[in-house]
Amino acid sequence: MPGPPPDPMPDPASGSEPAPGPASGPEPTPGPASASGPLPEPGPGPGPGDGTAPGPGPGPAPARAPGRVGGFRRSVLVPLAAAAMLVAGTGGWYAVEKSGGPPARSAAGGPGEAVTPLARSLHLPWPREGQASVAVEGIGSLGTRGAQKPVPIASVTKVMTAYVILKNHPMRAGAPGATVVADQRSADESYSSVETTAPVIAGKEYTQRLLLELMMVPSGNNIARLLARWDAGTEEAFVAKMNRAAAGLGMRATTYTGVSGMETSTRSTSEDQLRLARTAMKDPSFRQIVATASVAAPGTGTVFRNTNKLLGRDGVIGLKTGSSTPAGGNLVWATTQEVAGTTRLIVGVVLHQRAGTTPAEGSAAAHEAGHALITTIREELPRAAARG
Repeated sequence: MPGPPPDPMPDPASGSEPAPGPASGPEPTPGPASASGPLPEPGPGPGPGDGTAPGPGPGPAPARAPGRVGGFRRSVLVPLAAAAMLVAGTGGWYAVEKSGGPPARSAAGGPGEAVTPLARSLHLPWPREGQASVAVEGIGSLGTRGAQKPVPIASVTKVMTAYVILKNHPMRAGAPGATVVADQRSADESYSSVETTAPVIAGKEYTQRLLLELMMVPSGNNIARLLARWDAGTEEAFVAKMNRAAAGLGMRATTYTGVSGMETSTRSTSEDQLRLARTAMKDPSFRQIVATASVAAPGTGTVFRNTNKLLGRDGVIGLKTGSSTPAGGNLVWATTQEVAGTTRLIVGVVLHQRAGTTPAEGSAAAHEAGHALITTIREELPRAAARG
């Protein structure tokens, strides 16, 4: 059994201390959420950001291109498809889309979803580097920016890990799920200076839900590996399940080589990760887990805050962060907004922000990029829908 736990590790992306207690609670009600405010300041210096080892010091900042303001490129997205019909779906979030002509390709020119004509009225602040994709359930794609070339995604990998676990071991919303016994390896890996972890005690029973929270909220790599071994016997067998799930979802540019995101050989695109996130958010248990503000590790006195600094602001109800020197900053986010009388789920992905710098710098850039898109979409989309 491990000795007394050290003081909780500050979140490497922000430098903030863990929350004073668990804030896990019932599933958030879809709809407008808390008011917006300024983004938290970036944390001090490098650290093991979101599951990966720290890299070398920051490199030179890329030069800003002419006509770009505040680090983002504002552009009017010109649609390529006919009109989409809005049909309310499950919980008001999911919808069936129809078009009056052949489907258009995404803004990246790949095999993505048709870009909704409503997007022509939006002046979105797309990030000036990396990749980004956004879609609104029941309305359609708002577009993609950046070449859809597979890049490392760091701990965003855990979205697929959670998806496969819940697919193989379904849980009702609010239920604890199956019982999992922590093995010696996961306990031995509980404290690390080179990756983000969450403490568990060998031989102790944990609920499936708690372990998923410890994996998704503080981004515990050892917990991801424990769940993989519990489900498939070996991590390698679980990775094979992840790749089969990716293929089944049509994630053609994605390859998983590990369950936590430590491996830079795990690569994907913003369009593929958007496809996964939209599917995962249909599971009420997954939605509850990624909306958890903080989680306590039983028997250790350790409480962890969610690494997603946007959670609980501007309608944000999830989803997952990931940062490393090779991957840069990555953020999958989900928010809600009432549009034409219906509450819509909006999901976005930002990848490869400030790659080659510190995990903290990359994470701050990904949060800034996500925040800019969220606030602009929530402000402009209802007005665009009202104008028709």
